Amino acid sequence: MSADRPAERTLSKFLCDLWLLMKPELTLLSVFTSLCSAYLAIDVPSDSQLIVFPLLAIGTLLIGGGSGALNQYLEREFDAMMKRTEKRPVPDERVSPNEALIFGMVVSLIGAFVLFFINGLTAFLAISTLVTYIFLYTPLKRITTLSTIIGAIPGALPTLIGWAAIQNSLSYQSLTLFAILFYWQMPHFYSIGWLYRNDYTKAGFRLLTSLDNKGLKVARHIVVNQSILVLVGLSPAMVGLVTMEYIPVALTVGIVFLYFGVRFTLTIRKEASGASARALFFSSLFYLPIIFSAMIIYKVNP
Repeated sequence: MSADRPAERTLSKFLCDLWLLMKPELTLLSVFTSLCSAYLAIDVPSDSQLIVFPLLAIGTLLIGGGSGALNQYLEREFDAMMKRTEKRPVPDERVSPNEALIFGMVVSLIGAFVLFFINGLTAFLAISTLVTYIFLYTPLKRITTLSTIIGAIPGALPTLIGWAAIQNSLSYQSLTLFAILFYWQMPHFYSIGWLYRNDYTKAGFRLLTSLDNKGLKVARHIVVNQSILVLVGLSPAMVGLVTMEYIPVALTVGIVFLYFGVRFTLTIRKEASGASARALFFSSLFYLPIIFSAMIIYKVNP
């Protein structure tokens, strides 16, 4: 770091870097899925539920953002090795490691405290998300390819957090939402891993996309998980969470998503540009908003 670097840091730039530490793209997705799940969990609307939604949004944002900051603190040396992440606040020395650590711990604690005001189960699930993400998924990425599957658990827990915020319990219906988010993550993160596999290999991450040079196992995992997702996507209607009108929407978006996975499989041997992987990634970004919006629209009303 240059001697005059600290003097260049304005409050607005520092706050912007703190926001980037929170991995906003992932954190906002967690907020979105938790709020949708909370709405789907409502049996009988009541005025008391009005306060739940802002508390849930704030708490999920903070504990998710705190997890992101702690992850970047722990992986700062590896982030500096990869072009995709070298400009993150800590490896780029815009935020010190101690600042990232303190920020991550403080906002996580505040987030858990906010969610505790809803109920203890919601706070417990949120803390479990942080613990599994930081102490299981993060270190396992350098040890085993199973880390992607393990990491999908904290990635899907926001659905249960949202459900628990309303019901103060979990049910088989809530597990259908968890399953959708769980299986969606595989093709989503495998597409990212394939696009940046050289970076991940350079940093020493033992991901399937880094070890499978031909990409055949990666492609198989993507298509298998997408095929399961097509079926899992129908499960909210099967358990009475949404009406049967939801099924055509879920089938359509699931099959379209699967198409991009099959396309990736068919072109992986002869394509060097990564265009099909990039298309798969962008298709994954459309899947969740559509599927959760459809569930909200076709929710079974009491």
